Amino acid sequence: MSEAGTSPGAACVLLRVWLPDRPGALGAVASRIGAVRGDIVGIDVLERNDGVAIDEFGVVLADADNLPLLVREVEEVDGCRVENATVVSHFPDPRLDALVSVALVCEADDLAALQKALATYAGTAFGADWAAVMVSDQVLAACGNPPADSYLVALAEGAASSPPVASGVTGPADLAAAVLESAGAVLLVGRTGNDFRERERAQLLALARIADHVWRRLDSRSSAPGPDLSPIGATTG
Repeated sequence: MSEAGTSPGAACVLLRVWLPDRPGALGAVASRIGAVRGDIVGIDVLERNDGVAIDEFGVVLADADNLPLLVREVEEVDGCRVENATVVSHFPDPRLDALVSVALVCEADDLAALQKALATYAGTAFGADWAAVMVSDQVLAACGNPPADSYLVALAEGAASSPPVASGVTGPADLAAAVLESAGAVLLVGRTGNDFRERERAQLLALARIADHVWRRLDSRSSAPGPDLSPIGATTG
């Protein structure tokens, strides 16, 4: 999805919908959106399992007051349910966002900057309530309003010890986690009211892999011995 201009009174809406994974279902939803003067500017498939798809529609709604009507209209489609409808200032663009994440992580000059960039970007990109970078029982960086440190430690330990959670296969609806294996760190992202989906967990894992690589390089650079600045021919005694 991409940024879209809106007229006064209009709204940019991210509409997350459960719909039957069958021919015609997507067209029926699109028709209902158009019936309330909604303009679809993007569709992202977040998950497909057991005959059900979870799609996120970027909709420019001509009249923001029609948001409740939009939800009702979409749910009139047989087998459809609106999981979440959020008014946003701009629409996410997964392809551009992926490149931005790489740039922010790779531009870090030291480990502290990397940890801060990782927490800040993850919190912003996933519309999270909070994000934190953990190593053992330490919170290295955080953004938003994270829970108490002791709770974060428990979450990090649980994520690292559970292969399905660490691999992004599953996890609590309000939490996504990714392990940075070389660094021995865990990236946690929390969000209420809008469940994390399969594709989002995969995106977080990819971000963690890139950050882990940069972390390893920065760590080796900081631990490498400095150059010998002694004058040529100088002796120690």
